[in-house]
Amino acid sequence: MRQRNSKPVINFFRIFYGILFIGSGVSHFVTPDFYESIVPEFLPNAKLLVIVTGIIEILLGLFFAYKPTSRYAAWGLIVYLLVMFPVNVLMALHPERFPQFAPLGLWLRLPLQTLLITLAYFLSRDKAAAPGN
Repeated sequence: MRQRNSKPVINFFRIFYGILFIGSGVSHFVTPDFYESIVPEFLPNAKLLVIVTGIIEILLGLFFAYKPTSRYAAWGLIVYLLVMFPVNVLMALHPERFPQFAPLGLWLRLPLQTLLITLAYFLSRDKAAAPGN
């Protein structure tokens, strides 16, 4: 039985996933007021945090889309998404702070973030993304 080459599909998802994060990072600079509004009150300097997280998302997205660095970027994205997960939990627990979102939508972000973490993990396991390949 002939095996199919999955590299084009994996490359497509790797690039698509990277572009998703690049776009998300850029949006930190296009609509900073929105992102500042979701920074928990106990964290200092919301404006700076929005800039820093925007830069992190852009860089990780670029590194993920570029095959030689995608494995390292995947682990960076996993850590980043895990660090950001509590912010999404706080949003879901306090929907009154975010009237622009349906409360159900805030709760649905949690499994979506879990899916993004899982996808980064599985894409990082691709032998084609391994350093030296």
